[in-house]
Amino acid sequence: MYTGTVTWTGEEQFRAVGPSGHQLVIDADRERNTGPGPMELLLLALGGCSGSDVISILKKKRQQVTGLSISLEGERAPEPPRVWTRIKIHFRVVGKGIEPRAVEHALELSRTKYCSVAATLARTAEITWTHAIEEP
Repeated sequence: MYTGTVTWTGEEQFRAVGPSGHQLVIDADRERNTGPGPMELLLLALGGCSGSDVISILKKKRQQVTGLSISLEGERAPEPPRVWTRIKIHFRVVGKGIEPRAVEHALELSRTKYCSVAATLARTAEITWTHAIEEP
């Protein structure tokens, strides 16, 4: 069982402490903007989850990855609960001699098997996965 706490600190701001003990400020007020909002964190969690999968898989495939950046774009439902409905996730893989098939396979495994955030978001959102490979 994982446990965490979220404590209201005023207005629409909360202090979150995850099961790992790390703390983070969550602020749903986009005007004050003292921390990421809850839905923003969910979108970014997709990048972190899938990114760690992709790096792990590419290392096992002996790909010489020297950089990885993931950009995310999302659309939300217009009415509450304003769930994510469309997400574009784009991976920019940097390395020497990276095999395109290895990257495609890593993305497929993350999308279909390993990334629990993707599996959760896919229940409400159409997720489009793309990638580019660049030499350093």
